[in-house]
Amino acid sequence: MKESEQILAAKLKHLQDMEGTLMDLDLWTEKYRPPSLSGIIGQESVIDSLKKFVENKAVPHCLFTGPPGTSKTTAAMAMARDFFGDSFERNFMELNASDERGIDVVRNQIKNFARTMPSGHAPFKILVLDEADHLTSDAQHALRRTMESYAASCRMVLICNYSSRIIPPIQSRCAIFRFSRLSEEDISGRLKFVAKKENVGLSPTGIKAILYLTEGDMRAALNLLQAASSTGEKVTDEVVYSISGRANPESIRQMLVDAHEGRYVDSLDSLRDLIYQQGVSPIDLVKQMHREVDSLGLEPLKRMAILEHTAEIEFRVGEGANGEIQLASLLARIGTGSDSVD
Repeated sequence: MKESEQILAAKLKHLQDMEGTLMDLDLWTEKYRPPSLSGIIGQESVIDSLKKFVENKAVPHCLFTGPPGTSKTTAAMAMARDFFGDSFERNFMELNASDERGIDVVRNQIKNFARTMPSGHAPFKILVLDEADHLTSDAQHALRRTMESYAASCRMVLICNYSSRIIPPIQSRCAIFRFSRLSEEDISGRLKFVAKKENVGLSPTGIKAILYLTEGDMRAALNLLQAASSTGEKVTDEVVYSISGRANPESIRQMLVDAHEGRYVDSLDSLRDLIYQQGVSPIDLVKQMHREVDSLGLEPLKRMAILEHTAEIEFRVGEGANGEIQLASLLARIGTGSDSVD
């Protein structure tokens, strides 16, 4: 009996250890996703409107649109949690339209969920359709009919990056909320909070680097922080840029200044180092170069000419042209192209 108890205890300890390991492997974007509307950072006007929907127990069909990582999905789920309380799991469903884009997903999964009555004392169900702009036109028209037919039993929250890809009949049936990119103060505050919770050393330069790379995308910022922390070192700008595969903007600026001031060989050496030694993708390089052109202090006409050429280079590299050759031509244009503008 004692032996069997020891075996059971050993198995239980093993399961607990595995559970602890799995918890350690959780994505921080999910681990620190706010469960309630009151915990969402930024988007104050949108959140205030959603809170009023919950208070009044009246939620219309909604369309959340805006850039990635701006709390659209989080807001939809938090609104549903606040609305349903304990019956959340029974009355809520989330689908990702980028996985199944056709009309069948509307006819089957969405319609079957929408036409059944809500559980408990809930007045209706809530269905969140993420990346709704990936639905085909036929699927969107079928969705519009479903929204009309089952409005009494189910309200839908459509989430997309580009509202222009949603057909007008659906837009006219939804309350449209536009989510903007989060401020640097909001993201840096959240990064410090998560770093403290996870006992991760985070330097001011590391925060600045994450903010530079993510451009108002909270999800990308947390993912980058988690990836950088996996090295076991303090998260600095060097760690962030190396783990992200992107170039330090100081290196980009110096390369552009060298080209602009006639030190073309030095700028070429910097370009080759970034591509072949640091492993930065040429398509990422041209985008970063585009961001740093203003630091050269060029005259407006010259800057316009350089930016136009940058757009052409970005297209060529995206189509498969040799990255080093294309970027070298851009550096040459920065150094000598201004004469052709005059």
